[in-house]
Amino acid sequence: MPDPRNSAWSPLYYLASVGAGGLTVTFFMWLYFWVPHPGSPVPLFNHVVAAFAAGQPLSRAMIALAAAGIAVFAWMNLSLLVWNLRAHRAFHGSEAEAQLKRSNGQTQLMALPLAIAMSINVGFILGMIFVPGLWSVVEYLFPAALLAFLLTGALALRQLGAFLGRVLTEGGFDFGANGSFAQMLPAFALAMVGVGLSASAAMSTTVATAGVAVVLSSFFFMASAIVAAVSMILGVWSMFRHGAAREALPTVMVVIPLLTVLGILLLRQNHGLHAHFGGHSDPAAILILLTRIFSVQILFGLLGVALLRRSGYAAEFLHGERRSAGAYALVCPGVALMVMGMFWVNKGLVGAGIIASHGAAYWTLSAALIAVQAASIALVLYLNRRHFRTSALAQPA
Repeated sequence: MPDPRNSAWSPLYYLASVGAGGLTVTFFMWLYFWVPHPGSPVPLFNHVVAAFAAGQPLSRAMIALAAAGIAVFAWMNLSLLVWNLRAHRAFHGSEAEAQLKRSNGQTQLMALPLAIAMSINVGFILGMIFVPGLWSVVEYLFPAALLAFLLTGALALRQLGAFLGRVLTEGGFDFGANGSFAQMLPAFALAMVGVGLSASAAMSTTVATAGVAVVLSSFFFMASAIVAAVSMILGVWSMFRHGAAREALPTVMVVIPLLTVLGILLLRQNHGLHAHFGGHSDPAAILILLTRIFSVQILFGLLGVALLRRSGYAAEFLHGERRSAGAYALVCPGVALMVMGMFWVNKGLVGAGIIASHGAAYWTLSAALIAVQAASIALVLYLNRRHFRTSALAQPA
């Protein structure tokens, strides 16, 4: 990893850490849906070990690959977070930061709380899969997790408040340069905090902990939804009036990971409300919710691909001489489609009885989702080679 002091760093490089964290989650999905975990809402170390010991060769290979994938991409997530924090420290107080804070790009700084929230989630996955006996003390960990996410959310709200305070009191928002959904990054950060908070709602057996988690995650859900709606309106208006900003075109697909995160948040809340507060969501309601989310994601995916092709984005920013940290925004849509697709297939289609678990249709759909996961992995490795070399980062992105 090159020295960040010698690099043309941008806050959008935090998305490299976020993308690696997302890939960690994709491998966790294998264990979540394909390893039995009686007695807990998520697979734990003992479930994984038992399934591996009793499994057939193909099952063992799946578990081994999933565990390896979690370990590798969790390491990548955390190492890239540390690298970015060092780079951010060098960036702080510079003229480049001052210029950024006077522009639309000020919201790029919210990639920091987004990355921190993702890494906290990754930490939980590592604990569940690799730490024996974690569940015996998990009720002590949930309050700590709530505090960590709440502090991260406070940072996100502070940064968002600084941006809104400036543009709403001083003006200066450049609509001509806003031809994208780049301003939805704050919504993504708030949603990531919310989904982290909702984990305690779904998994805690303590009513007070689950109740606090439901309330706090609901707050960040609404904050994210409001910011996303406003940002989408501003982005669409700017694109229709001034055209799309070519370098920021990947942000058109930020709706995909945003909806995945908010969708998981709602599923976790539903589980907690059912377990503790008498709330009930039948399989039909879950099917409709997930299908609508997945449908919107596919539509925005098609729109994003069409715009990228028409603009020649790949030739310039993926294969050409220009490097853009915003290219890492292309990783999140594929990761999010895979994760939401796994929920749609298993909780939606199988849960409602439309397809049989582990039948031909099930494995066909699952194979398509794994293909999306593989493409996302290939993209991350390619971008890392392209961007995280001393020779590359020593030049302006």
